[in-house]
Amino acid sequence: MTTDAKGTPDTKDRLIEAATAVLRQHGYSGTSARTIAKAAGVNSALVFYHFGGVDPLLLAALDRSSAERMALHSATIKDVRTLEELAEAATRIYRDDLEGGHITLFTELVAAAVAKPELREEVSRRAEPWLEFVETTLDRVIGGTPLARLTPPRDLANAAITFYLGVNLFTVLDTDRSRTESVFAMVQRLAPRAKLLTMRLPGRRSGARRSSE
Repeated sequence: MTTDAKGTPDTKDRLIEAATAVLRQHGYSGTSARTIAKAAGVNSALVFYHFGGVDPLLLAALDRSSAERMALHSATIKDVRTLEELAEAATRIYRDDLEGGHITLFTELVAAAVAKPELREEVSRRAEPWLEFVETTLDRVIGGTPLARLTPPRDLANAAITFYLGVNLFTVLDTDRSRTESVFAMVQRLAPRAKLLTMRLPGRRSGARRSSE
């Protein structure tokens, strides 16, 4: 087994990459300092030397994945202005995260947090930027409309995160993803029919315009 020097950034990067791969492939129950170190080609003691334990390393892996996904998804929704465009962007985001393994990474840590209050707090804190991301996007698209009064952006953001967590579990049963894809197809069919609910009310501004003033 190859062991890198303790202080090299390369070692930390390899451990984060290995932790990400092991968690995605084997789940939280199959992830340990030994399995991560084996995948990284380093001594398992380096997991504790660099991160203080397995959970902090897995959180570091989640942080890296979240930063990468946030950059990607911010570009995806940058020019979204209508419900139709939002439905298409949401479908793309779901597919990107599923293929990239981010959904699995996040939901595995959420499941582990059920029995670990200390992990629960850390994962919850990391979910907040995503709630804000969804809420801000929704406010830009529907803020100041009748739809926003019926379904406030924050409530919709909570629903989106709930769906995001549940969809990874459902893919275990929905092996060809047809039923999950049908949900997104339904949303795309409904989006054009909701135009009356997205007309701006007189004297109301969108969230994007309010924030720029």
